[in-house]
Amino acid sequence: MCLAIPARVKERLGDDMAKVDLDGVLKDISIALTPDVVEGDYVIVHVGYALSVIDPEEAQKTLALFDEMQAAGALAAVTS
Repeated sequence: MCLAIPARVKERLGDDMAKVDLDGVLKDISIALTPDVVEGDYVIVHVGYALSVIDPEEAQKTLALFDEMQAAGALAAVTS
């Protein structure tokens, strides 16, 4: 099973790239599919690509759900 994860855009880089915060880990991703993204936006990230911009409230709800799943041990079963 593959997960698409909300991440906050920390910085736009050149060449359709951006630096995002994925639960405290900074990663460079492609924003070629979301060219209008700006610093502070939340995006859905899958295999190194921002697929879409997501509402900040929805992003926070999703991240909170991931935290609950991880605490319950459910996320480990999904990601392994």
